[in-house]
Amino acid sequence: MADSSGSPSGENLLFLTDDQLRKGIEAMFFAYRGFTADPDRILSEKSYGRAHHRAIHFINRSPGTTVNNLLSILGVTKQSLNRVLRTLISDGLVESRIGKQDKRERHLFLTDLGQALERELSNAQRDRMRSAFRQAGPDAVSGFRQVLEAMMDADIRRHYKRLKEGGT
Repeated sequence: MADSSGSPSGENLLFLTDDQLRKGIEAMFFAYRGFTADPDRILSEKSYGRAHHRAIHFINRSPGTTVNNLLSILGVTKQSLNRVLRTLISDGLVESRIGKQDKRERHLFLTDLGQALERELSNAQRDRMRSAFRQAGPDAVSGFRQVLEAMMDADIRRHYKRLKEGGT
């Protein structure tokens, strides 16, 4: 059944077959592999991994974010995040400042070197996404975001929406 534009109605999409869903899952696996390929190459040259990339991304996105907020966003253990942050701080990419109101808090900022690496990583991913969206067309941009948001768990979606609205 199609709507007035001749395209399948949203109602029909609610009844995707297992085979159609499997193909979507496989497409996501391969797309993710492509999406991370360029940053992985850049990171490996510096002996960093995806955890470093995620930390750099979200510190850049919310300068001054606390370690606890970053823990919540990334959904990793404190031990794992501390290992990543120790490396980034000792390599001069991240600066940790003691909180002004609460001395127990640590606020994280990218240094100039950290900002340069973040730009290099993000530019590679932006280029890939821009190219994909141009190929897929303008309707795909909105639909893609809607699907991704719908797949997020509720607590993750709250973090995402806060960031989207300019918060931390």
